[in-house]
Amino acid sequence: MWLRFQNNHGRRLWVAVGYYSPGCSDGGDWAKKGWWRLDPGQAATMLWTTNEYSTFYAEDDVGAHWSGPYTTHLPFSAFDWCWDTGQTGAESVGMRLVTVTNAAWPWTGTINLV
Repeated sequence: MWLRFQNNHGRRLWVAVGYYSPGCSDGGDWAKKGWWRLDPGQAATMLWTTNEYSTFYAEDDVGAHWSGPYTTHLPFSAFDWCWDTGQTGAESVGMRLVTVTNAAWPWTGTINLV
């Protein structure tokens, strides 16, 4: 399935995703990627996955955020890392879980960020 994000928030958003990636070089099975910039009203398809679970974190420029309990480190610039990879100065955030059914089917699930 494709995972798509829609910015219905009214301010510019920055989005990162976490996804199942067996055999990632850190020895784990999860990876993370970001940042996508979504202006108000804009949408972007960010991830193809056949796993029923993925995660995301989003924030705007003035402090609002969409988060959850799955903690990882995210840098302030573009990245494509294994889950446990970090760097000095990276921000520790909690990512929110996305659970879907029929993830192996070719369909698009949209998450509306309000």
